[in-house]
Amino acid sequence: MSRSNFRARLATRGAVIATLLLAAPAMAQSGSHAAHAAHAPAAHGVATSPVPRAGQRWSTDAALRDGMLRIRQAVGGLDHLQHGHGSPALVPVLADQIQAAVNDMIASCELAPDADAALHGLLVKFIAGAQAVRSGPVTADALRPMQDALAQYPVLFDDPTWKAASAD
Repeated sequence: MSRSNFRARLATRGAVIATLLLAAPAMAQSGSHAAHAAHAPAAHGVATSPVPRAGQRWSTDAALRDGMLRIRQAVGGLDHLQHGHGSPALVPVLADQIQAAVNDMIASCELAPDADAALHGLLVKFIAGAQAVRSGPVTADALRPMQDALAQYPVLFDDPTWKAASAD
């Protein structure tokens, strides 16, 4: 891939993530509006992440597998902190680890377009979650979207290392 193509892809991905981040506060609304929005996103013109055909998952590459493992470890560390284990001084370190893993996955992404779009649906949750714990206390509510994205990852992507690592 030429340097200009790489820069163009990176700029496009950055724009997609920025758009998703700007939309995150609206998506985080609670109550009846959130329940209403959940039942028919297409009716409201809200883009949904692609899903693979029934019984299939998208393939992964080394950069994706490594990045998701790093995110899972950092989210696990935040979960320990939320339960009172460890020093609160670790929060920005773990949030930075999440953001660094996201950045590395974006820079190294070689996924097919639908798989890439689905991955971005997960990455936006990690970005928003890292920002949430950086700006406030580490709570179950702050961690839940990241934990949900981690649970969704093996449903969407075929990562042979994921189950083995979950025993950690």
